[in-house]
Amino acid sequence: MVSQASSPSLLEALSSDFLACKICLEQLRAPKTLPCLHTYCQDCLAQLAEGGHLRCPECRETVPVPPAGVAAFKTNFFVNGLLDLVRARAGGDLRAGKPACALCPLMGGTSAGGPATARCLDCADDLCQACADGHRCTRQTHTHRVVDLVGYRAGWYDEEARERQAAQCPQHPGEALRFLCQPCSQLLCRECRLDPHLDHPCMPLAEAVRARRPGLEELLAGVDKNLAELEAARMVEKEALAQLREQAARVGTQVEEAAEGVLRTLLAQKKEVLGQLRAHVEAAEEAARERLGELESREQVARAAAAFARRVLSLGREAEILSLEGAIAERLRQLQDCPWMPGPAPCLLPQLEFYPGLLDKSCHLLWLSFEKQQPQKDSGKDGAGSQGGEETENQREDEDKTERQSRVQPQSKGGAQTPKEDRAQMPQEDGAQTPKVERAQTPKEERAQTPQEDVEGQTQRGSRSNKKRKFKGRFKSVSREPSPAPGPNLEGSGLLPRPIFSCSFPTRMPGDKRSPRITGLCPFGPREILVADEQNRALKRFSLNGDYKGTVPVPEGCSPCSVAALQGAVAFSAGARLYLISPDGEVQWRRALSLSQASHAVAAMPSGDRVAVSVSGHVEVYNMEGSLATRFIPGGKASRGLRALVFLTTSPQGNFVGSDWQQNSVVVCDGLGQVIGEYGGPGLHGCQPGSVSVDKKGYIFLTLREVNKVVILDPKGSLLGDFLTAYHGLEKPRVTTIVDGRYLVVSLSNGTIHIFRVRSPDS
Repeated sequence: MVSQASSPSLLEALSSDFLACKICLEQLRAPKTLPCLHTYCQDCLAQLAEGGHLRCPECRETVPVPPAGVAAFKTNFFVNGLLDLVRARAGGDLRAGKPACALCPLMGGTSAGGPATARCLDCADDLCQACADGHRCTRQTHTHRVVDLVGYRAGWYDEEARERQAAQCPQHPGEALRFLCQPCSQLLCRECRLDPHLDHPCMPLAEAVRARRPGLEELLAGVDKNLAELEAARMVEKEALAQLREQAARVGTQVEEAAEGVLRTLLAQKKEVLGQLRAHVEAAEEAARERLGELESREQVARAAAAFARRVLSLGREAEILSLEGAIAERLRQLQDCPWMPGPAPCLLPQLEFYPGLLDKSCHLLWLSFEKQQPQKDSGKDGAGSQGGEETENQREDEDKTERQSRVQPQSKGGAQTPKEDRAQMPQEDGAQTPKVERAQTPKEERAQTPQEDVEGQTQRGSRSNKKRKFKGRFKSVSREPSPAPGPNLEGSGLLPRPIFSCSFPTRMPGDKRSPRITGLCPFGPREILVADEQNRALKRFSLNGDYKGTVPVPEGCSPCSVAALQGAVAFSAGARLYLISPDGEVQWRRALSLSQASHAVAAMPSGDRVAVSVSGHVEVYNMEGSLATRFIPGGKASRGLRALVFLTTSPQGNFVGSDWQQNSVVVCDGLGQVIGEYGGPGLHGCQPGSVSVDKKGYIFLTLREVNKVVILDPKGSLLGDFLTAYHGLEKPRVTTIVDGRYLVVSLSNGTIHIFRVRSPDS
């Protein structure tokens, strides 16, 4: 039985690192093979031996050291033969007159021998031309293979030399190994066979190989079968991991959509309840004003009558009092009989009521359930299996339909009941209004159902205990800490922009000598980006689909750090200099910058005719001619020495946004340096703010490299929430940029670029 794997060639064995020791990284010397079939130098193994054991550096298997030491490990004659072939090919220099002929000194001459021009593959000797001719003419050596030395050194005769090569006995130099002692399983030369192995049955090497090769090939075939199974299992494991990541990304998107729906619904209910409260207060105030007006009118009439009667009694004469006594008495009786106070006013005091269990800390609007992955069956192998799979799917569909009709929800930990059939979970996205009532009430049967059917499906599937187990915990992202709740600036819109994955591509090109280190990104023409690869000293152009468009030449010796595209020019920083070059690489001007900052961030102004650069805590703006147009410190002179802007960008509104590593915050300022907003709260998770980008609506995208996140802030610098997390494939994001106002380009530390389309809330 022959192994299915392709056999390696001799050239591959000689040219690869097969003959190098994995410990000292040099060519093997006295190679010894461990039971795990890994080969190392004898001296290197002696350094690893400790306490009668050593651990293989490659497979980490613990191997007992023989009592005689590491020298008792099996000698790798296979590697020794290859090493002899390599040494023979590499020895001497033909142009320097070496090597010399090996037979000339043996013929009694005084010289060291003439220059060798041929080699005998059987004797393994270098021969001059005269000795080579004589070698072919003697009775004992006329069958030897004599070849050209130059061709031998070039490797033309490696296979033939390998076939004629004989393994040498380590105990008897010059003697070839010819026999195998069957009881001892030891290779013997003629001298070894005459001493201790004289009475042992021995076999010639060729006969022994023919007898033992089938068994080894059968074992090798079994290992190849195991390797195929391991490879298949590895592929299944990779597919399962990819499916897990895909499902996690899908669930993460569903969670964000559900949270947005809940937030939208909550804001709609807030608006509705506040409207009801406002209408109730306005109606009560109108009724109170009417009653107050009536009371004031009655009070005024009564006061006037009482004042007149009091004046008559105090100032009138007897005749005058008696003449008016009847009219005054009648008017006063009339006023006394009239009800002074109206009935009690129907004042209804508003009270806010919450949905049952909503404020309970153990009440969860979202939770996860975990289901075992069903093995995929090959429908082409067995028709019964396919039919069974269809029945299983039908049963699942029936169970899902039954559960949708029942809508049984699990209870919260605190004992509060979750919404039942007669109560909807949340209003619809279309903003269905609740009926007008005199006071705020809990949601009734008329309210709409959950805004996201996927979330409802998750909740219903969570009740299937025979196939899943419930996890009653809040949904946790992959990041180290959850971001704080969105700020009050969501009150106007109630929504956040959402990422839609577009594509991903590597930036390493065939001509790159090192792995890319992307330090700058900027838009470059329609649907194109410019990538600053500091490690390879290049400005690379890519389309948004990942197509490589070439490079923008940079001055020799420059390693571009940050980059920005202007009208018909490219600006970039390298070291302590700011360059402006044309698209074909011609330097238009350069400016020296402060040496107090390791790197300088560059950003193009919205007009495209000026470039801004961060220098030692302040911002300098240069025009296309290289003249300094303006210079300012965010926050004015009071902030001198208190800023360190490591990343910088501009907004379409003309504002500047920078990552301040000294204040550990994101600062937004206008063109005069007046601070519009600044954020350094817990949403940064204690990280230094990274790269910043601004879309066409003014939303700020901030990179947090340590926690694999891109968070979003409003145009004034207030945190809104997470935009990208590890669910979206982020692994140590480095820099970002916005292309065409709606594509977010994110570069990772490994040189990969991810592109996301920013979906606006109103789309």
